[in-house]
Amino acid sequence: MMRLLRRLLIGKPLHNQEMAHEKLSKLKALAIFSSDALSSVAYGPEQIMIILAASQVMAYGYLGPVALAILVLLFIVTISYVQVGKANPGGGGSYSVAIHNLGEFPALTAAAALFADYTLTVAVSVSAGTAALMSAFPELLPYEVPIDLVILFGILMLINLRGIRESSTTFVFPTYCFVFGIFALLLTGFYQALTQQAPVIPVESLSKQWDWTMSFLILRAFANGCSSMTGVEAISNGVPMFKAPAPRNATITTMWMSGILGFMFIGISFLIMHFHILPQDGVTALSQVAEDIFGRNWLYYYIQFTTMGVLYLAANTSFNGLPPLLSILARDGYMPRYLGARGERLNFSNGIILLSVVAGILIVAFNGNTEHLISLYAIGVFISFTIAQTGMVVHWKREGGHYWLPRAGINAIGAVVTGIVVLIIGITKFFYGAWIVLIFIPLMITMFKKIRKHYDDMADQLHLPMEELNPAIAAKIFPGKNIVIVPIASPTSVVAHTLKYAKSISEEVIALHIATDEETGQKIQEKWHNWNPGVQLITLYSPYRLVIQPLIDYVSELAEKKGPNDYITVLIPEFETRKWWHRLLHNQTGWILRTLLILKENVIVTTIPFHLTK
Repeated sequence: MMRLLRRLLIGKPLHNQEMAHEKLSKLKALAIFSSDALSSVAYGPEQIMIILAASQVMAYGYLGPVALAILVLLFIVTISYVQVGKANPGGGGSYSVAIHNLGEFPALTAAAALFADYTLTVAVSVSAGTAALMSAFPELLPYEVPIDLVILFGILMLINLRGIRESSTTFVFPTYCFVFGIFALLLTGFYQALTQQAPVIPVESLSKQWDWTMSFLILRAFANGCSSMTGVEAISNGVPMFKAPAPRNATITTMWMSGILGFMFIGISFLIMHFHILPQDGVTALSQVAEDIFGRNWLYYYIQFTTMGVLYLAANTSFNGLPPLLSILARDGYMPRYLGARGERLNFSNGIILLSVVAGILIVAFNGNTEHLISLYAIGVFISFTIAQTGMVVHWKREGGHYWLPRAGINAIGAVVTGIVVLIIGITKFFYGAWIVLIFIPLMITMFKKIRKHYDDMADQLHLPMEELNPAIAAKIFPGKNIVIVPIASPTSVVAHTLKYAKSISEEVIALHIATDEETGQKIQEKWHNWNPGVQLITLYSPYRLVIQPLIDYVSELAEKKGPNDYITVLIPEFETRKWWHRLLHNQTGWILRTLLILKENVIVTTIPFHLTK
């Protein structure tokens, strides 16, 4: 039943040879990797407006300059990341650039920053998608967090577990529907703004004043607006997922993505100023713009539903960006090895599940509040931007050639600009949540190094010396005896089944009974004598009715007396019930005993199952 359900939800396993069919074309990759960046226009310009309009000062007029500054930043980052993709066709983005050019610490910093950014991307995108739905249907507001979790685990995680090809096919249509809708909204809005008698931008949308307090407000608005930049790096992390020639196709897709993003971002910012949109509880800025342009007709609801859809799907950028990054970290020993293994559908399924769980925790912790989640947003991705660009400067210098200087210059400009943005975001958003990310990143780096140390220590202890790998010299493996202990409660068919196996692996078998009183002990001794299985029975008396501790003590005493090449094997007789709920009617002494004994050195613990038929 479980296998049938698994096949229904995830699909049949894919053969290794089908990997080539899982590669993405440019059009599919644009939808898969760009949904995060493109969908950010639904909340990026709004976040600038919220900061500038929230204060009771003349700050609204700075919305235009702030939006233009972000547009310039987008251009710089795009040109820089095109070079990252070309220089690292194996994927990994900022981490790969840093590990090859800057060393371990910058690389782990980039990896930790990307982990924070990608998990926040999922949480923000899902929450923002639900917010768009709430704008159209306010009666759903009490169910916001449950809707978030259903979308996250019931749709996004499951579709991504089905594989790259299926997720790309599923998500292409909603993404392009959204782009079409926003382009229709912008062109209609531009036409209305330029043909009506009212000013293109009303006076109240241009009002501004300047002082040092205002400068902090502008910088904070800029920091919030930089949330529109997240996802730009995703393509460089997933270059191997493109069809050949992968680096060239990734470059073209990056250019397409940034061009569409820049047009939509500046266009929506313009329309917010044109209509002088102000913050409203439960209603997004994009919803207000769509209502002002189209009214409450089918086009308005089309914009709301496609926005909701693409915001949900924006999380898919993380599902295609973080699991491959985790697999590279796992390969290098900084994350658990199972994160580097492909699942049945040729995707990194363990990474997909980990990302879903962490994002779900964030949604519940912040009650699905997009504004609170965005306060943590962007600093992680700009840290990784800065590290990647710095690493690329070192890369071009090492590689040399005729054009290394202009290439390094482009990345140097990117490193300086994004480094300044990191400082701006860190300072202006520190008390609004950025401090959490700034603490999280060092903790992640510490965890990475602890995991790597564990794997290094394990390798030191498990590797065979080179002199023992010489085929001309026989390996020296000294034989020893195996003392088998079988804990019993009373002579039964389960015990007989276990003793039969015990005699097949050793001539020295001991049956061990823990008696809570002398009368019970004598009865078991008498039954054993009458049965006469040819195995010695040792009875230990436990007047305090403890069963497990006396047995462990006996094994410990025996372990001290055995030879250096001897082993002790404890065979635990255990019957397997026919129905799962029957197990609830029996104690779990065998499981507890196995858990405690397996920690002892040179003690082998094995469960011998006896299957009941009724």
